[in-house]
Amino acid sequence: MTEINNSILEMRDLSCQRGGKEVLRVEQFSVNEGETIAVIGPNGAGKSTLLLTLAQLLNPVCGEIRFRGEMISNGDSLALRRRIALVLQDPLLINATVFDNVALGLRFRRIAKKEVANRVDQWLSRLGIAHLRDRRANQLSGGEAQRVSLARALSLEPDVLLLDEPFGALDAPTRARLLEDFQALISELALTMVFVTHDLDEALFLGNQVAVILNGELRQQGPPDDIFTAPLDLDVAAFVGVETVIPGRVIDVKDGHVTVDVGEIQLEAIGEAKLEQPVYMCLRPEDLTLWRRDELPTSSARNLIRGKVTRLMTQGPLVRVVIECGFSVVALVTRTSVQDMDLVEGREIAATFKASAVHMIPRAE
Repeated sequence: MTEINNSILEMRDLSCQRGGKEVLRVEQFSVNEGETIAVIGPNGAGKSTLLLTLAQLLNPVCGEIRFRGEMISNGDSLALRRRIALVLQDPLLINATVFDNVALGLRFRRIAKKEVANRVDQWLSRLGIAHLRDRRANQLSGGEAQRVSLARALSLEPDVLLLDEPFGALDAPTRARLLEDFQALISELALTMVFVTHDLDEALFLGNQVAVILNGELRQQGPPDDIFTAPLDLDVAAFVGVETVIPGRVIDVKDGHVTVDVGEIQLEAIGEAKLEQPVYMCLRPEDLTLWRRDELPTSSARNLIRGKVTRLMTQGPLVRVVIECGFSVVALVTRTSVQDMDLVEGREIAATFKASAVHMIPRAE
């Protein structure tokens, strides 16, 4: 990974163990001022371990953590904890009023009483829960409780805000409203934040950086476009929604255009490759356009494949269409398109996609 300068928090060559077994390995992970980093990966991959290690609640067996360039050791971890706020999926509120819950951390830090009141009221207002000031925690809905938890963390004015699946336990409408309000708050305050999620839409909505953890290893970190359209390997590609992977061999390279032999046909891509290099051609389902075989298009798409529909899978307002053409490809279309093209299993169909939609990953033979 490339070095990232001016970081607030940074991990290097880090290993974490639980029960004597390595559960997280990080070569380098950096958090810069004003960044919102979404840490994604499947359940059990090591995402929460990363967050708890950043929060100094877990100690790595080796490696280093730096805060504003200074090495953090076990002896001075308390100083770092005071510059970080952590919000968990469970709000963990005490049996007291909303005001007292938000004030809790400030009182622990012996902030003056008047300043406590000012900060609490400010954050209750910012998070839209000022009207709940005197309500007790056990009388709150799930969304209200999580807003209180966020207000408690933000009132501490942390250098870095850490969140572990903070919206995961909420029902869909409550989650959508809180996400929208929180995104506006992030933009307004230019917060520096690391949040863990397994929801790719949430990661894209909030994050301006994405880090992918798979099988206990940080595999890729970068802007969302890089992660989702140019994954480094097949495991990352599969996790971020690349459903079509076509093995082939480069047979021509000219002016950034690459021709790949995939067996029965040749396909084109844009990128860097060497002649005779084995590659995987990766495509996201939304990048394929389907056509009836008797209505082949005149378009800018450089790639045309033909095959038969083998499976249709409804996904809300959309339908995943699996096509067999010597290799499998997956397209994502609307229900209306399925009806208009009379798509059923066994139907012959054509698909097009642009050379620029293809991401190539080197393949070992």
